[in-house]
Amino acid sequence: MKKDIHPSSYRTVIFRDISVNEDFIGKSCANSKEKATWEDGNEYPLIKLEISAYSHPFFTGKMKFVDTAGRIDKFNKKFANSKFGK
Repeated sequence: MKKDIHPSSYRTVIFRDISVNEDFIGKSCANSKEKATWEDGNEYPLIKLEISAYSHPFFTGKMKFVDTAGRIDKFNKKFANSKFGK
């Protein structure tokens, strides 16, 4: 591997899927202001996810619409009068 190309803030973090409230641990350099305690008793930065393997329809076999940003409504409003809206 090449030296000095990886971020220095690469560290262990806890990822939390907020749609099913499941946690898993991994590595990331994403910023986080929150912290959480893992099963080993150590405190790690917490990164919240809207979807992960715990809630994705491909892995769960259950269809579920996650629309926290209003993307579906925005799309329907934008293309309501076009051939896509009919």
